[in-house]
Amino acid sequence: MLLMDSSKKISFARCIRDGDLVIVYERHDTMKAVKVCENSVLQNRFGVFKHSDWIGKPFGSKVFSSKGGFVYLLAPTPELWTLVLSHRTQILYIADISFVIMYLEVVPGCLVLESGTGSGSLTTSLARAVAPRGHVYTFDFHEQRAASAREDFERTGISNLVTVGVRDIQGEGFPDEFSGLADSVFLDLPQPWLAIPSARNMLKQDGTLCSFSPCIEQVQRSCETLRSDFTDIRTFEILLRSYEVREWKLDHSKPDDGSSVACPPCKRRQPSSEVSVVDNANSPAVMARPSAETRGHTGYLTFARRKCVT
Repeated sequence: MLLMDSSKKISFARCIRDGDLVIVYERHDTMKAVKVCENSVLQNRFGVFKHSDWIGKPFGSKVFSSKGGFVYLLAPTPELWTLVLSHRTQILYIADISFVIMYLEVVPGCLVLESGTGSGSLTTSLARAVAPRGHVYTFDFHEQRAASAREDFERTGISNLVTVGVRDIQGEGFPDEFSGLADSVFLDLPQPWLAIPSARNMLKQDGTLCSFSPCIEQVQRSCETLRSDFTDIRTFEILLRSYEVREWKLDHSKPDDGSSVACPPCKRRQPSSEVSVVDNANSPAVMARPSAETRGHTGYLTFARRKCVT
């Protein structure tokens, strides 16, 4: 969970306690969230792990099973929570989330309005950004989805920073109580242009808005609506390319008779000029190549700033 220390700052400095939420890390693509319970065990392909052995250890510890296998116990940061949460809807991932927080200028103390909540991936990162004195008010029209989000925020320890409401923002707009108080508004709606007039009324002078849409037609319609009351309208698509970095052993001693397997396209670490190539003929080399799991298009991010009325 996003632990709050005595000064109301998010911190993972203390050791793991009974009842804490931890991320059990097997490898970069195999993780799960586990609530620590002193009498419980975790069983996976590496063996049986007793929760009682975890209590008192610092976050990041390497723990062993009864048969010698191991996992890491990581702090449930928003970045890791995004990778293990239950997908009730399509979620935003780290590349989009980081861009949203930067362009919305979300800092500690901000009041942020969000619609819709969905699986709460972005909400968790917004909560950390506004802590310790800010607040995120997030709305979803689906009552069960909102209830599940509340439970997740309780588990991750951010319920004091997030309030979840059930409301059809497209049809009803944001509650009038937030009029002129919001620093930022985020919209993830099928018809965001219907909510833009209400969002405009909620924002402070010079406040920022972001709308996430998977289709360019939604972007065009939203931009048409934004032009009347907003300025600095921009749309971005974030495409993240990850790389696999591994160590390969290249055997240059064998003649190339056409039967050898070619190495994948890569960038090779060059040997030091002080060491001869002959001496390093069979030495390992670091190879980097694009990951086969590179994620493509997720959606378009449209940002705008409310015009100042003089």
